[in-house]
Amino acid sequence: MRRRFHKTLLITSFLVLIGIWLKPDKDTEILYIGAIPDQNPEKLNRLYNLVSEELSNNLEVNTKYIPVTNYAAAVSAFRNGSLDLVWFGGLTGVQARIQKPGSFALAQREIDSRFTSVFIASRKSKIPVLRKLEDLNVLKNKRFTFGSESSTSGRLMPQYFLKKAGVSLSDFSGGRPGFSGSHDATIVLVQSGSYQAGVLNEQVWNDNIDNGRVNQDKVTVIWRTPTYADYHWLIQPNLDKRFGSGFTNRVRNQLLTFNKENESQKMILDLFGAKKFIPTSNEQYLSIEKIGREIGKIK
Repeated sequence: MRRRFHKTLLITSFLVLIGIWLKPDKDTEILYIGAIPDQNPEKLNRLYNLVSEELSNNLEVNTKYIPVTNYAAAVSAFRNGSLDLVWFGGLTGVQARIQKPGSFALAQREIDSRFTSVFIASRKSKIPVLRKLEDLNVLKNKRFTFGSESSTSGRLMPQYFLKKAGVSLSDFSGGRPGFSGSHDATIVLVQSGSYQAGVLNEQVWNDNIDNGRVNQDKVTVIWRTPTYADYHWLIQPNLDKRFGSGFTNRVRNQLLTFNKENESQKMILDLFGAKKFIPTSNEQYLSIEKIGREIGKIK
């Protein structure tokens, strides 16, 4: 009897240990966050490491920021599950969500529901300030640059408005536009005269002016687009299973309660150029999806 008891105890203990080993431990799980690289890496590293630290402290989950090399890499990392929570532009957010069924837009800044792009021009180009959308046809045969090929504010929506004005990509000097890779780079290229005109996110333009990085004797705004929905946080569909029931709502609530009375959260919001985060939904980006399909950026 004693031998049988010891054998049973040994088997039971072994099964308990196996169960502990197989059971997910949220303390060992890491919440990986990322963002499209739309600005200079130094600012992005500072901003998203602050976000990572804030979420770690308030969610009591180890959080880590993983930088990516380009917009497409951010979409791919979200699709394969390498990133759990990503700050996307409108277009990349739609692309990522389509490739990851069940994921959804979680929050945006208060400025993102009515976002705008600005067309800028080198003073030497003599391109005048444009009064209406149709005036964009003055950009035909000019050296023109977008930002990233997958940018909502630096490519998708500007191309849409150009098309409405009768300007196609082949109408630019050399039969095609340039793609600078980021909003900051667009300013540099137009200001230097490498391109006569370009287009970028207005919030980044204003931030560069405020920080003295724009020489307005050399480059100026010539047209501002109508508003559209843009940036947002997109979250994976499986986080409640990994981190516990209700975790996704905890992440959303944490973002929505960021405020400027808290010193670290104020720093984050200032770097985002925002007063606060507000709720959003997948439905807010249906027009972005439609336009993305029209110009071939979404299959």
